[in-house]
Amino acid sequence: MQSVLGEVPLWYLLVCVVGIGLLIGSFLNVVVWRVPRGESLVRPGSACPKCGHAIRPRDNVPVLSWLVLRGRCRDCHEPISVRYPLVEGGTAALFGLTAWWAGATWALPAFLYLAAIAVALALIDIDTKRLPDAIVLTSYPAGAALLALASWNPGGASDWSAFVRALLGCAVLFAGYFVVMFIYPAGMGFGDVKLAGLLGLYLAWLGWGELTVGAFAAFLVGGVFSLALLAAGRASRKSGIPFGPWMIAGAAIGVAAGESLWGAYLGLLG
Repeated sequence: MQSVLGEVPLWYLLVCVVGIGLLIGSFLNVVVWRVPRGESLVRPGSACPKCGHAIRPRDNVPVLSWLVLRGRCRDCHEPISVRYPLVEGGTAALFGLTAWWAGATWALPAFLYLAAIAVALALIDIDTKRLPDAIVLTSYPAGAALLALASWNPGGASDWSAFVRALLGCAVLFAGYFVVMFIYPAGMGFGDVKLAGLLGLYLAWLGWGELTVGAFAAFLVGGVFSLALLAAGRASRKSGIPFGPWMIAGAAIGVAAGESLWGAYLGLLG
C-alpha cells in the first residue's frame, strides 16, 4: 500500500493513532454497555452504574483516570471494573498495530474502523451471545464506503478490482456461513452469518488468500479453544460458546499473515 501523506514519520503517525485509539476505546466501553440494552449512546451522560453520579470530565480520561482513582468511583468508592482501562488501552494498542501495518494510506481509516467494531462486537458477544444488527448491519455500508475510498486511492493509482473482489468475498463468506448454519443451526446463529459477510468484505479486499486463511483460522482457533474447555471440564458439548470473537480472531490472522500463509500453502502444493 502506497503512502498518501508523503514522508510522514512512522512515530508521528503511531502517536496520533494511538491517542485516537484511547478515545475510541473509552467510547467503546459505552457502546458495549448500552447497545445491547437498546440505550442511546448520547444521553444520558456517563455515570457510575453503582451510585448513579455523573462522571466528571477529569475522571473520564482514558486509562489515566482509572489509575488516579485507584479503580474506584470518586463518589461511592465502589470498585470500577478493570475492563474499562483494558478496553481503552487494548483499543489504543490495536489501533497502533493497524497503523504500523497499513501506514499512512487510504486503507488505514477502513481498517481502523474494522478494529473498533471488532472490539465492541467481541465483547458484546462474550457478554450477551449476541452480535447486534445496530453495529453489524450499519458497518456494511460504512465498510464498503471506506474500502471504496481505499480502492480509489486519491493521489495514487486506483485499484477497483480490489473493491469488486471485496464485494464478491462478502457474498462468498456470507453464503458459506449461511450453509453451515442451515446444516447445523445449533452451532451457529444468523448473527454469525451477518458478521461473516462483513469480514469477507475486508478480507477479500486484501486478497483471496487472506479470505481463505481468515475463514479457516476462525474455525481452527475456535475449535482448539472449545476442545481446551471440554478437556478442562469448563464446558460441555451443549455449552453455548460465542463464535463471533473467534471469527474476529481468524480475520485478524488473515489480515496479518494471510498472504504469506496462503503463499506457503500453495508452495507446498506446487
